[in-house]
Amino acid sequence: MKKLLILLLLAAPCQANITSKLSSSTSLTVGASSTQATRVPSTYAVSGSNIKVSTGEHIGKLTAGSATAAATLDVGTYEINTAGSAFALTESWQQGDAIPAIGSGVDVSAGVVADMPAFGSTTTISGGVAGTLAGTVVSSGVVTVVAGGANTTAVGQVTSELTVR
Repeated sequence: MKKLLILLLLAAPCQANITSKLSSSTSLTVGASSTQATRVPSTYAVSGSNIKVSTGEHIGKLTAGSATAAATLDVGTYEINTAGSAFALTESWQQGDAIPAIGSGVDVSAGVVADMPAFGSTTTISGGVAGTLAGTVVSSGVVTVVAGGANTTAVGQVTSELTVR
């Protein structure tokens, strides 16, 4: 009898809650145009040995700029301190960027950067061109993506989820 009971329990139907989820999607992106510009400052550096500045003279120096102009270099006058001895002189000068009026510098039309500031450090990214960029999902779940022009992305995704409880 015990054997029959065990057999009946083993032969009993099993039940499970099974859930299946399928999803398909596409994501299409056309990148925006942008410009990042950084003004370069005016800089001056000097170093040396056995060099002197005559009375009433000066080493090179930066002069104050204005509301629209960067500082400029006022060149100095140097002399060798001890004639016949070794000497060294090193100068470094970089003219800074002019200061443009607020609101000027970059014009963007239809995703195209028409002009940008002429600064010492400028990075420009052109706006995307959709071109043939496309993505479809049909009722059977098949995903199709077609590449576009410059600065675009197309992503197709199919997700399948199976849950057994």
